Amino acid sequence: MNNRLDFEKPVMELEAKIQELRNLASDESMDISDEIEKLEKRLIELKKETFEKLSPWQRTQLARHPQRPYTMDYINRIMEEFTELAGDRLFGNDRAIVGGVARLNGNSVVVLGHQKGRDTKENLDRNFGMAHPEGYRKVLRLMRLAEKFKLPVIAFIDTPGAYPGIGAEERGQAEAIAHNLRDTARLKTPIIVVVIGEGGSGGALGLGLGNRILMLENAVYFVCTPEACGAILWKDRNKAPYAAEALGITAKDLYKAGVVDEIIPEPLEGAHRNHDLTAANVKKSLEKNLADLKQLSVEQILKTRYDKYRKMGKYTEEQPVSVSEKEHMSTVL
Repeated sequence: MNNRLDFEKPVMELEAKIQELRNLASDESMDISDEIEKLEKRLIELKKETFEKLSPWQRTQLARHPQRPYTMDYINRIMEEFTELAGDRLFGNDRAIVGGVARLNGNSVVVLGHQKGRDTKENLDRNFGMAHPEGYRKVLRLMRLAEKFKLPVIAFIDTPGAYPGIGAEERGQAEAIAHNLRDTARLKTPIIVVVIGEGGSGGALGLGLGNRILMLENAVYFVCTPEACGAILWKDRNKAPYAAEALGITAKDLYKAGVVDEIIPEPLEGAHRNHDLTAANVKKSLEKNLADLKQLSVEQILKTRYDKYRKMGKYTEEQPVSVSEKEHMSTVL
């Protein structure tokens, strides 16, 4: 497979060696099945050694893999009768965001998400999954449509961040994202968010406020990219691996912190190696969470969403220090 990452190369080389031996056995009518079997066992061990202990930076690389499934890949695999709805009814249609109505196991839903491209031409068309204000206004339009017809919302997140260009800022990028946060917080219908790749800052939050936050095993969710963090803290973008470690951006970190409600497993080598299996895992999780949320009343949906975000973060309260204690401390110091 093309686009292999550095830490995948030993696996790729062993796979190539096994294939070479298979071809040799076929061409020369040689019996080297024992050697092939030994190498195949070693390949399984090597994959486990490589992929079960990935660093946050390595998971970031997997989350950005160009062959990783995107929003439309999931929609095409797990939903039926998808009808795309375009435009924000104010400026235009942002192709970095896709959305519309579909059916999940016969149940009508509104589905939307960031969409990246597979090649240079498509990435330019999709703006590398970085939405403009009209993209976020399209998101809000579709969410309001879901509320009107009492349909649950499924939102897929996969973006390095909101587009920071001059035109986007002139058309109210920050205002559009803020509007989405305010209005989706009180949307009277269930919202399930799935982080499928990279969830970057406000670009992710523009459609990322929901009752349930699900996250693929090798996805990442960050306030800023590791490269940007490295540039800010160490004046060096090459410090990204250290930044990724410090930021706590992996699914396990965020589940432990209470930001993410569920981690969706991926194939051992990552979602890009088996789109169908990954989509099946996502579908199973969506069905379970939708079934749970459908049991709730509108009041409960709003309350559980409110409580979820109120519980995020931890703090401690301390008694104020008296004047005499301050004087004593200053004397000691």
